[in-house]
Amino acid sequence: MTPTPGRVRLRRTRATPAMRRLVAETRLHPAELVLPVFVREGLTEPRPITSMPGVVQHTRDSLKQAVAEAAAAGLGGVMLFAIPAVRDAVGSQATEPDGILNLAIADAVAEAGDALVVQADLCLDEFTDHGHCGVLTPTGTVDNDATLVRYADMALAQAAAGAHLVGLSGMMDGQTAVVRDALDDAGHQDVAVLAYAAKYASAFYGPFREAVESQLEGDRRTYQMDPANRREAAREIAIDIAEGADVVMVKPAMSYLDVLADVAAASTVPVAAYQVSGEYAMIEAAAANGWIERRRAILESVLSIRRAGADHVLTYYATELAGWLAEETR
Repeated sequence: MTPTPGRVRLRRTRATPAMRRLVAETRLHPAELVLPVFVREGLTEPRPITSMPGVVQHTRDSLKQAVAEAAAAGLGGVMLFAIPAVRDAVGSQATEPDGILNLAIADAVAEAGDALVVQADLCLDEFTDHGHCGVLTPTGTVDNDATLVRYADMALAQAAAGAHLVGLSGMMDGQTAVVRDALDDAGHQDVAVLAYAAKYASAFYGPFREAVESQLEGDRRTYQMDPANRREAAREIAIDIAEGADVVMVKPAMSYLDVLADVAAASTVPVAAYQVSGEYAMIEAAAANGWIERRRAILESVLSIRRAGADHVLTYYATELAGWLAEETR
């Protein structure tokens, strides 16, 4: 005997593209995407990053082009990372007005105007000859409070260059309060602070190390979060919000969707998530081998981050993805 189908048929709302679009619970929009961009001092032409196919270290000129394309695509912003020609123990180039990151900020603001939120990475790892995110003690550990002094100076340099938002990625205790106070005391009350509040000591940062030519030996487990910990993220988020963060971040994104969902449910400020270099590289490698369908995998991966609660997503796919979203609305 053939069973009688029930009245409830969930397949009705999956039957056509139009129906699926109508009932979709989560959508992507270019304004929710931020493009991370690398600029290297001294380059005469863009340099490919081998572990991140399609991503390059930019010259100042090619950076301007990438920023213009991001603005034309309707992205929410760009996040700037820089590679100086010279590094030292305290990351001096991070606070020089003519340092490559501060020049890049000014270039991006001049190119995009108010069309994008120009964001800058506020951390010393790209600028130090030891590759850590802060100043070291004589015994080789990261000195939290000495590092905060450098972060305050770095924030002022980035604000003077025109940054709309500074991204505190170093995971030093007290960094948000120190930077917020420094900005306010110097008259930069309108510069926003993004706290990388739940940044984990992840294996998925590997290709980024190539992108910034990291000098790091060892690891950052004494200041970045332990991947085993979920509840601890709530403490980090609460502290950064109390210290004045305008936005908080979970990084990486895809391996920490549970943490992202927790943060999104509790946060009183917007929540960002970073689809990091290793996540990008895995998709590219699998697609290059024909193991996954590239476009569908990219869309699904970023959609999953938004579904988990991110208000905006930092992704190296931002401009390309925005183009696809525009195609779907034509």
